[in-house]
Amino acid sequence: MLDLANPRQVILVSTRGSVELMGKRVTKDNIFTLSWHSPLSFDPELYGISVGKGRFSYRLIKESKVFAVNFVPHELREQALYCGRASGMSVDKFKEAKLTKEECDSIDCCRIKESSAYLECEVIDEFEVGDHVFFVGKVLKNVVKDDKKRLFYIGGNHFTSTI
Repeated sequence: MLDLANPRQVILVSTRGSVELMGKRVTKDNIFTLSWHSPLSFDPELYGISVGKGRFSYRLIKESKVFAVNFVPHELREQALYCGRASGMSVDKFKEAKLTKEECDSIDCCRIKESSAYLECEVIDEFEVGDHVFFVGKVLKNVVKDDKKRLFYIGGNHFTSTI
């Protein structure tokens, strides 16, 4: 079934939250790769992301109630693969993927400097959808920085871009 829905635009979602790791409370920034996302409303401006309940970033979003959607150019496909496979619980994905962290303007979270566009979102609702949770974010800021070809997921390790 999912092959019928491809290609889908790839985003990198950045998160920040306070979690307990090895018996110690720490604040972590993280990035994870998604292709299950959608605009939901113009007024108010809402954006939704579907996050697996087992993901480390799921815990960060549940705790912080914020996330940033980073639309990435096609040349960041290797970083997107890495951020989708590594766990932010044990590594600093910003450092390992060589992506630059910037502070968001309207939420307590970071965003990715190399993104082509971004949305800063505050969670206003969430819905359990099987093994995922669909977070509805109110967009507090949106910025388009350039018109580079965007990254789209085909399946497996395969990507394409816009024309």
